[in-house]
Amino acid sequence: MSGTLSEGAALLLVVLVGFLPTEIWRSLAVLAGRNIEDGSPFLRWVQAVATALLAAVVARLLFAPAGALAAVPLALRLAAVAGGVAGFVLVRRSVFAGVLAGELILIGAILAEGLTVATH
Repeated sequence: MSGTLSEGAALLLVVLVGFLPTEIWRSLAVLAGRNIEDGSPFLRWVQAVATALLAAVVARLLFAPAGALAAVPLALRLAAVAGGVAGFVLVRRSVFAGVLAGELILIGAILAEGLTVATH
């Protein structure tokens, strides 16, 4: 035996270790959320915390990137964020459109500049 998992065993492992533990918490959150009114102070607090966490992640990606993104100049990263926000606003507040616009700007700028981005 080579010591590697078969494709079926690997898929089962991903489902058991990756999907099910998080799905349990999602299901419990749905059950608990049924008793919370829209616009309640608790939900406003949850939204504020989620927004703050997202802002922190974006700030870290912009100003202290790790890995391959560190090779991309700050100006290009800022342009990608600005383009993503513009895409979000222009396409009826579509998160998908914003992410796609930002990615296209970042990838296009990297290709146009001829940057070498290491992937390891």
